[in-house]
Amino acid sequence: MPFLQVDLPNVYPTGVKAAFACDLAALYAETMETQSHVPSIAFRELGPGNLVRLQHGLLHDVAVVMCDIRRGRDAAQREALARKIAALVASSFAIDALQVVVEFTQHAPDEMFRYGAIAPEWSVAERERSDDE
Repeated sequence: MPFLQVDLPNVYPTGVKAAFACDLAALYAETMETQSHVPSIAFRELGPGNLVRLQHGLLHDVAVVMCDIRRGRDAAQREALARKIAALVASSFAIDALQVVVEFTQHAPDEMFRYGAIAPEWSVAERERSDDE
């Protein structure tokens, strides 16, 4: 936890996705006050015409980022993350930032299992831990 699923309207080179994943992990860690090894990131490349939104009678490509996270961060912190994600998606995949949807689902930590144990409650002290924990 967290699990960040990035749904894309096209197919992209592995290197582009790898650079995006590194940047996303770093900005997630900074914004959500944790470590960059914490998020798992998945890509679903749905292909041309398979992820769209109808606006003003026209179909537009969109990207959707689903963020399954531990509860504990306030709305302002989540909004800051969403804005940064939208900007990163726009710059990495040439999608208008206004066409990026970011959705959050918050979970109790006992609903998450990682590194062989139930996840702890989130606290700001998490940002101080070693990135190898």
